[in-house]
Amino acid sequence: MNTGDTNIVVGKPLNRVDGRLKVTGGARYAAEFPIAKMTYGVTIQSAIAKGKIAQIDTKAAERVPGVLAVITHLNAPKASGEKGGGRKLQVLQDNIVLYSGQHIGVVIADTFERAMYAASLVQVRYDEEKPTINMRDNLAKAYLPKGKIPGGEPSDLTHGNVNQGLATAAVRVDQTYTTPIENHNPMEPHATTAVWQGDELLLYDATQGIFSTQEKVAEVLGIEPEKVRIMSYFVGGGFGCKGSAWSHVPLAAIAARQVNRPVKLVLGRIQMYGPVGFRPETIQQVSLGATRDGKLTALRHAGTSQTSTFDEFIEPVGKSARMLYASPNIETTHRLVQLDQGTPTYMRAPGEASGSFALESAMDELAYALNIDPVELRLRNYAEVDPSKGIPWSSKSLRECYKLGAEKFGWQKRNPKPRSMRDGNYLIGWGMATATYPTYRSPASAIAKIMADGTAVVLSGSQDIGTGTYTVMTQVAAEALGLPVSKVRFELGDTKMPKTPVSGGSQTAASVSSAVHLAGNQARSQLLQLALADQKSPLYSSKAEDVIAENGSFFLKNKSSASETYQAILARHGKKMIEARADAKPGEEQKKFSMHSFGAQFAEVRVEPDLGEVRV
Repeated sequence: MNTGDTNIVVGKPLNRVDGRLKVTGGARYAAEFPIAKMTYGVTIQSAIAKGKIAQIDTKAAERVPGVLAVITHLNAPKASGEKGGGRKLQVLQDNIVLYSGQHIGVVIADTFERAMYAASLVQVRYDEEKPTINMRDNLAKAYLPKGKIPGGEPSDLTHGNVNQGLATAAVRVDQTYTTPIENHNPMEPHATTAVWQGDELLLYDATQGIFSTQEKVAEVLGIEPEKVRIMSYFVGGGFGCKGSAWSHVPLAAIAARQVNRPVKLVLGRIQMYGPVGFRPETIQQVSLGATRDGKLTALRHAGTSQTSTFDEFIEPVGKSARMLYASPNIETTHRLVQLDQGTPTYMRAPGEASGSFALESAMDELAYALNIDPVELRLRNYAEVDPSKGIPWSSKSLRECYKLGAEKFGWQKRNPKPRSMRDGNYLIGWGMATATYPTYRSPASAIAKIMADGTAVVLSGSQDIGTGTYTVMTQVAAEALGLPVSKVRFELGDTKMPKTPVSGGSQTAASVSSAVHLAGNQARSQLLQLALADQKSPLYSSKAEDVIAENGSFFLKNKSSASETYQAILARHGKKMIEARADAKPGEEQKKFSMHSFGAQFAEVRVEPDLGEVRV
């Protein structure tokens, strides 16, 4: 806990501070808060992909004992799913069906079972239209996206002359790679509990972004964001699908206001397909040109992915191709095809995961065509600076990753000839690939309080999506405050707390810990200044730089007997606490440096040719 050059807490092994709560069932998720007079919402979903609701009969559902309301487009209050940023939501404002699985009604009852049963009794007659659901049949309709790809980059980016680079290449690889739709299925499904307190709304929500959810719900309902409070203490996995507020969230709020009681709305497993996003299908064409000795002369990565008819989501498959390998000529493009399906969304490493698969597969094809080892080919095209931006890396140890990975894996034993490596009847293949992901950081704020009893409370309105945010921030706070971990309590998950970004893009630790660190330092500094200015303190008139904070006490570096506890300082000044707030944000570093993480992956795949069994 000292404030010198070495970390006492950060980077050291530590049991999760929320571990006991989780293994004893004390950690409460969005659907687990005991609230008086709770009711249960179940959504009715469309059974067609395109058309209109010609008739919806709710009479049988309304007669079920315990049913409080059935809300459809015929009686829903006025709201807006079109305003503001993020997704366009469907909140029962018309009879238009845009995709299969769209929420077209909500049943609210006094028990979940009654709500489920009543929802099954609702009869819907459609005027069905022929949907467009196959991307490959509609590639002629692919269009240039209106917006930028995630990360704020343009959808198309070129430097050099790719056509010329391909024309002059000694060896070329032209391949098309495809990836299918992939659906999220976190352990905790999407869930929202809505409680109206007068004209103010409290939502317990399974979300990766409490503040973005607050803004979206306020926009849809037409109220001030300050009137919406989001609480999310624990999230049972998100992986991107909980990074946006989906239609069920404001629907839960609408339902709660309609019945004037709290409503819990949890999507069933079967409802996780369509209305809450998915990784879109992609078709990726990769062209590589190279000299005989393996130097890239051109790289073209053209990606096409699906989006909905009412929204725009771009799967940025070309992002890695823009920066991963040195080439004088690089071109990346993104195109979209509108389908009558729900809007796709982020899925762990959106763009980088599906895009790297295509790029790295093409690099392996090139290595085979040139008869060059795949690791060696990547080393010959090692990018010393970002090839698209022309600026240096903030840090890069990719060479070391290749070297260490190859050594640990025994790569030198690899036989590159197909079907040459066997173990009994198993065919064995060895492969490797480069990994990369951008380094994101966003503005974040935190409050640190040193209490009269020598403990500390640190608050920042982030989320813990299972990645250990409680523990990480407790460590950072303890380090900055000069306290043991056992004396620090970190709180998150409430929009009443200081603002932070969405927990996506692997940015929470970098963003929030920066604010936590600053707030902790400021609180500790304020407390130290009290002691240095106090004639009754053994630290009186010392210089701040000569003082070490450790284990809840201040010590003089060269005179450890001159010390004083935090408790003693606060008690003598009659203070209940010292409080500091800090706001952290990125500086100019992102303009000066290209900021990415890098890695190398090695894999062994075994295939039993007679049975088709595959082991990785």
